[in-house]
Amino acid sequence: MDHHPSDLLKAPLHRRDMLMRCTGWAGTAAIYTMAGGVASSISLDAALAGSFRHGKNQPFTFLQISDTHIGFDKPANPNARGTAIEAVEKIKALPFKPDLIIHSGDITHLSKDEQFDDAKQILSGLDTPIFFVPGEHDFLDEKQGAAFLAHFGRGTKGNGWYSFDHGGVHFVALNNVANLKPGGMAHIGDDQLAWLQADLAGLSSSTPIVVFGHIPLWTVYEPWGWGTDDSAQALAMLRRFGSVTVLNGHIHQILQKVEGNLSFHSALSTAYPQPAPGAAASPGPLKVPAEQLPSMLGIRTARFVRGSAPIALIDQSLA
Repeated sequence: MDHHPSDLLKAPLHRRDMLMRCTGWAGTAAIYTMAGGVASSISLDAALAGSFRHGKNQPFTFLQISDTHIGFDKPANPNARGTAIEAVEKIKALPFKPDLIIHSGDITHLSKDEQFDDAKQILSGLDTPIFFVPGEHDFLDEKQGAAFLAHFGRGTKGNGWYSFDHGGVHFVALNNVANLKPGGMAHIGDDQLAWLQADLAGLSSSTPIVVFGHIPLWTVYEPWGWGTDDSAQALAMLRRFGSVTVLNGHIHQILQKVEGNLSFHSALSTAYPQPAPGAAASPGPLKVPAEQLPSMLGIRTARFVRGSAPIALIDQSLA
């Protein structure tokens, strides 16, 4: 199903009075709740037992999928296409239907039209609006992202940024890979920063914000370029909001950081893991025993409760 950022979200909100159920989920399953800019965690057992209170309003859920790298077939995962399909099946098997899905980049491995087409075919099994941002692997073509924009850029600004509102949350999609230099930090750029300032200007400081991009907006590890060199300007615009959740891909592992009201979360890939920051000579596909690979790949679900603005994030492996 080919959804675009400019399409309106018209599906009815889900009204199931339940926490995301995680029975049978393997790997990391941490729940992070955010309200009023204060982040805290609770155990999964406590959440399922009802200790996680979501107030009177019914929640909505959305999913994050990242770094599918369609076209990758190296030893770290000779069948990245197959694990992307596994992720789709995992989503379809969830006991709830998400309102929307965000894909935080590296949809493809080499920015080829046939890889974008294959990715759309794989994701078409999800009868849910999907919102995309590019990764650097989606901007490898000679025209610097022309293929990505042709497939997923309808309704976006500049080279692929945009925003939308859903269920009381303002979602901001950033492209910080367009000016990426080999081994260098990511870059948002003046035009996109000016757009972001205008986009946020009319919002109340009580509006919950979800920002998603590919490369982290906080410096995870500068020697590997795991950060964004002008992110401080974007984050300064976001600090007046009471609850800001920043989601990214790129580093293929779960890392979190909290700065005041801003909470940063890196996601797993569905293709292959990467080493921990500084744990190897360089970043890149990490080969692990075949039986271990599914536990290092995964998806993320997020639950927002209108009114109190907490967001609970749960990471589910493909194991």
